[in-house]
Amino acid sequence: MKEKVKKMGNQGGAIYGMALPGALVYFIQHATTFWGGMLGILKAVFWPAMILYKVLELLKL
Repeated sequence: MKEKVKKMGNQGGAIYGMALPGALVYFIQHATTFWGGMLGILKAVFWPAMILYKVLELLKL
């Protein structure tokens, strides 16, 4: 007898993929120097980790 296997999608990747360009634009627009722009690119890539850290910090977990 065959078993049915449910495959879960990767919706988180789609959300991250849509949010990354917006974060890039936001952080680069607010940069005043070249290195500020470079830092903005790093922030745009790692912003989900920063947000999760702050949420867990607020929840005291």
